[in-house]
Amino acid sequence: MIDLHVHSTESDGTDTPCELVTLAKQVGLHAFALTDHDTIGGLKYARPAAKEAGIELIPGIELSTDYEGKEVHILGYYIDENNPDFLKHLHTFVNSRDLRNEKMTVLLQKEGFAITMKDLYRENPESVITRAHFAKYLVEHGMVKDRETVFAKYLGDGCRCYVPREKIDPFEAIRLIRLAGGVAFFAHPVLCHMNFDHLKAFILELKEHGLTGIEAIYSANSPGDERNFCQIAKEYDLLISGGSDYHGANKPYLHLGTGKGGLLIPDEILIPIKKAAGVL
Repeated sequence: MIDLHVHSTESDGTDTPCELVTLAKQVGLHAFALTDHDTIGGLKYARPAAKEAGIELIPGIELSTDYEGKEVHILGYYIDENNPDFLKHLHTFVNSRDLRNEKMTVLLQKEGFAITMKDLYRENPESVITRAHFAKYLVEHGMVKDRETVFAKYLGDGCRCYVPREKIDPFEAIRLIRLAGGVAFFAHPVLCHMNFDHLKAFILELKEHGLTGIEAIYSANSPGDERNFCQIAKEYDLLISGGSDYHGANKPYLHLGTGKGGLLIPDEILIPIKKAAGVL
């Protein structure tokens, strides 16, 4: 089996890239895609570990975008991590995140929390700092009782310390992934909460901009959702991918490779993805 949607400490997961390789080996994965948010920084750590473990590492990314006020994520597979134009855009994303994080830090300080960006960087070296890192810091330092409270009262969307982040649109995300030689997939469409007709029209528009496929197999899908997404993929001549969206302790109900326990992602779906990416 495989897992094409996995996060590490380089974004908002709690396992390091090397720890992910060890876990993938333990659970019997043949391959997995490291798809951290807006960064490919974990690949340099995961690659030698994966080679030693005999596991195929798929270089990936997950880009956060905005479409009509909804957050839409686009997955990229087989990214050329040395592409200078792509890396320049990623640097812009990181700068945008940094500015947002500084604003949220100030708001948290006004709430009485002893937290600084220096603290977050010290405890999360080389990571792209996300709200998950803020929550972890506040809980581990005894300022808030648990992660759920952090998001419910302070950092969740619309809460008093929340700052929205500048996002590109999904069509630009597809362009950037293709710029880096990768293939673009619409991540967890079930989480976009669109009605079926709107969703189909949106997917068709994504395809017209270069979308390669849909994440049709996903932890939060019902059996009906999976059938619907597979049918849309067939109707629009798109490929399918599948992933757990594993984040370690930040989403303890999701397990690598199996999601909530019943996720099955066969490795044969990787063959057409490789062909589309020109690596097979």
